[in-house]
Amino acid sequence: VQLVESGGGLVQPGGSLRLSCAASGFTFSSSTMSWARQAPGKGLEWASGIYSDGRTLYADSMKGRFTISRDNAKKTVYLQMNSLKPEDTAVYYCVRGITIWGTKGQGTQVTVSS
Repeated sequence: VQLVESGGGLVQPGGSLRLSCAASGFTFSSSTMSWARQAPGKGLEWASGIYSDGRTLYADSMKGRFTISRDNAKKTVYLQMNSLKPEDTAVYYCVRGITIWGTKGQGTQVTVSS
């Protein structure tokens, strides 16, 4: 199982980023995928998940701002993040499964700052 995140960076408050996670080594199309994040000095926080049938779930703090999606042909899961806030600053991880305990990638840093 391999998960490789990309798309992080520095963005101003109110800005947008789209994270990508390329998956390999397992049957992606039948797998639930999630995004989790870890802010500086804090624990890992589940952010959003998408089932194999396309149903999505979001943590309350991300509802209306973040959108998770998947492309099974590309074996990739995305996280579109809009209206970013300084408190969204974190390392974002792609996770196999619907909890934070699944296999994770190496993470991608998102910094929201003016």
